[in-house]
Amino acid sequence: MKKKNHFYYFWRAVVKPFFYLFCHPKYIGRENIPDEGAYIIASNHIAASDPILLGIGIERQIKFMAKAELFDNKLVGGFISRLGSFPVERGSTAARGSIRHFEQVIKDGDLMGIFIEGTRSKTGDFLKPRNGVSMLVFNTQTPVIPVCITKIGWNTVIRYGKPISLTDMGFSEEGGSREIRNATKVIMDNIKSLREIDLAEAENNG
Repeated sequence: MKKKNHFYYFWRAVVKPFFYLFCHPKYIGRENIPDEGAYIIASNHIAASDPILLGIGIERQIKFMAKAELFDNKLVGGFISRLGSFPVERGSTAARGSIRHFEQVIKDGDLMGIFIEGTRSKTGDFLKPRNGVSMLVFNTQTPVIPVCITKIGWNTVIRYGKPISLTDMGFSEEGGSREIRNATKVIMDNIKSLREIDLAEAENNG
């Protein structure tokens, strides 16, 4: 049996009431998260609170890649490291270290959270997706769970889509650059379709 990160679940319980009070999250599609097994959670990114909102929405722990600058402060870096996050650094040597950490998360059968746009959208509109997620998908042969975060009125809607297999993303055994780009488009299109559902439901509900 996998050992539970008690530090993570303690702080999850501490912050959860505050985020429900101030962010008014509405979770949809949580049944699409399998109880076990490695998956990549690919989401859009609209606010600094997104990793926490994604984390408190499901029972399984999500481990996130975080920008290296957050780890410059030893106190902050140590804290988020214990929560399961690890830095993404630039440069070939540093990047290899991040990839090895990512691969270990997948090997352990955990959930890995990545923001496909690579940065936060200040307007809430979708940004151009990066191909890094698709490269990691192919290299680790890991299916993707698309997630869309949408601010609607007072609520923040977090909708989890159904897992996307490598076949659905159009991968063959080669996994060339064209397939990588196509897979990125497939993932992003799935995220966009989740928002369309949310906006349509919001309009129908008045």
